[in-house]
Amino acid sequence: MTTPHDRLAAAIEATGPIVVGFSGGADSALLAFAATQSLGRDHATCVTAVSPSLAPEELADCRALAAEWGLDWRPVETQELADPRYAANDGDRCYWCKSELMAVLAPVAGELGATVALGVNVDDLGDHRPGQRAAAERGAVFPFVNAGLTKADVRQISRQLGLRTADKPAAACLASRVPYGTAVTLGVLTEVARAESALKRLGFPEVRVRHYGDLARIEVPVHDLDRLLVLRSEVIPAVQEAGYRYVTIDLEGFRSGNLNAALGLPTRS
Repeated sequence: MTTPHDRLAAAIEATGPIVVGFSGGADSALLAFAATQSLGRDHATCVTAVSPSLAPEELADCRALAAEWGLDWRPVETQELADPRYAANDGDRCYWCKSELMAVLAPVAGELGATVALGVNVDDLGDHRPGQRAAAERGAVFPFVNAGLTKADVRQISRQLGLRTADKPAAACLASRVPYGTAVTLGVLTEVARAESALKRLGFPEVRVRHYGDLARIEVPVHDLDRLLVLRSEVIPAVQEAGYRYVTIDLEGFRSGNLNAALGLPTRS
């Protein structure tokens, strides 16, 4: 009987040379590592899209992981903020983001005779993720989906391989902190990035700062809510120094895709 790891290796090998969209999260990290393991550095190129929507810590971790794992890694700049359809931040913002990503990755793949591969797993297929549609329309493949792997499978395989990203908290792009209908700008993304970086330094690795003008709504896992209050004298100035006037805490705790509720879609805890 084949294991999830076996199925992943088979899906990667069936794809052939790959350009991995490598954001440093648990999914893309496993895909980058497994593709390099299965195909070798000559046939697995890992590309990180660098823009204001990528948290600085994530870019630094991508660079570190590439060095640790011996990846063929390239950072490339994307210009999604220059697209007014992205900046308008309607329900299809992610579509235009992934369109820009593919516009950058596709030439790299063409140069190498490779296929763009993204770390989409089976669980992702049930979410509101128009970016997946944009990527698929432009020729990207999803090896985890082809192998039938869930997020739990991704983390299990990562543990088996000894990857330090196995239990890494999800880290969606910073634009996901901005309510639909509020324009995504460099200033907004900078405020969010500074506030979240400050909270991470205070010991909250899984955190979201939802942006509502001069009000920040902090989400942390429910088990961290008490500690957030205990540290309020440090939390408040840290977030205010990022550019916010009002600092609030969401008592429901961290929920991935929280702002999708405005579209009438479910969120995940």
